Amino acid sequence: MPSTLPEGDPVPTDGSLPPASLEALGDAPFGAYVHVPFCVTRCGYCDFNTYTSSELGPGASHESYADTVLAEIALAARVLERADRPLPEVETVFVGGGTPTLLSSDDLGRILEGIDKTFGLAEGYEATTEANPDSVTPESLATLHSRGFTRISYGMQSAVPHVLATLDRTHDPARLPDVVRWAREAGFAQVSVDLIYGTPGESLADWERSLDTALALVPDHVSAYALIVEDGTALARRVARGEIAAPDDDLMADMYAAADARLSAAGLGWYELSNWARDGAARCRHNELYWTGADWWGFGPGAHSHVAGTRWWNVKHPAAYAQRLAEGRSPGHGREVLDAETRRVEQVLLESRLRDGLPLERLDAAGRDAVPALVADGLVETAPAGDGRLVLTVEGRLLADAVVRRLLP
Repeated sequence: MPSTLPEGDPVPTDGSLPPASLEALGDAPFGAYVHVPFCVTRCGYCDFNTYTSSELGPGASHESYADTVLAEIALAARVLERADRPLPEVETVFVGGGTPTLLSSDDLGRILEGIDKTFGLAEGYEATTEANPDSVTPESLATLHSRGFTRISYGMQSAVPHVLATLDRTHDPARLPDVVRWAREAGFAQVSVDLIYGTPGESLADWERSLDTALALVPDHVSAYALIVEDGTALARRVARGEIAAPDDDLMADMYAAADARLSAAGLGWYELSNWARDGAARCRHNELYWTGADWWGFGPGAHSHVAGTRWWNVKHPAAYAQRLAEGRSPGHGREVLDAETRRVEQVLLESRLRDGLPLERLDAAGRDAVPALVADGLVETAPAGDGRLVLTVEGRLLADAVVRRLLP
């Protein structure tokens, strides 16, 4: 979640949605995202909307945060309520950050319980929380599972100390086997680890060491993201001053290929450009909801939401977010109503990243005309044959942005 927000159109004080979006609510799966903006320290590469304790200001605290989110959950119910149908059940919940597990397990449980009591959690729901390896204990994990969380995602990033130091990550990589074991013992059926590649100074051997260390944990799911040097971050300033080199594109391509080869050999198949899962049940269903254009309400400062073509985002700072809700107002900062062409373009951008493929019907005539050349260039394939979908090859995944530019001329 980037730290800067677009302006967009004003959000009504009561948060009300356009009638067309409210009418279509329930036609697509519905999820909930909860943003927890707290971190112990700010990592140098991070451009997310996060705050250390000294940056929070009055009206925002770890202790009061769950109650503030619960106030937005109540607001969401008022906004989405319709006389002719019940509120949509929530199929997926994802608690991200920041470091969500800086909140107590009981507070995270209260938030999940509030979503359940207000909307209802669908049968077989998925509820994920991200976690820093240094911010959990066997007891906290047992509480999280007992309060309804089904999936945990650890921010591993790297197993190599000098890479973690460049990223300003403070956790001890040797702790990962313990926290994964604790999650299993607590009853979590799905455990994921997140990795970052392309850190300045990271060699291919360093990256392969991180991959092998991650696989030794026997995770159900691995996310591997290319490092992006975001403007305004401490890392960007270090690169600009020449203290460290910018990420090398060719090396990053080799790292991606190494990740795909090692993860595939270990039985984890790619299902999105940066995500591999042991089987269909291990996929992150919440992220699939984003990628397929479904609906969700994002709770928390800076969180983004989407309901049937209306997208909005909350004020960024936790204190401003808390103040608006305390006054009974929507925390929305801005919104946009997406027209049909914008939604189509976004579907092409997102669905082309998926192993399940991009339906050819999403393309206009110019896009369809580009397909034969992309197939000839070995960048896409139609698979399975005859179902009208395009799927990126390994080479196509390395050049995914270029492929999309040709599909959206």
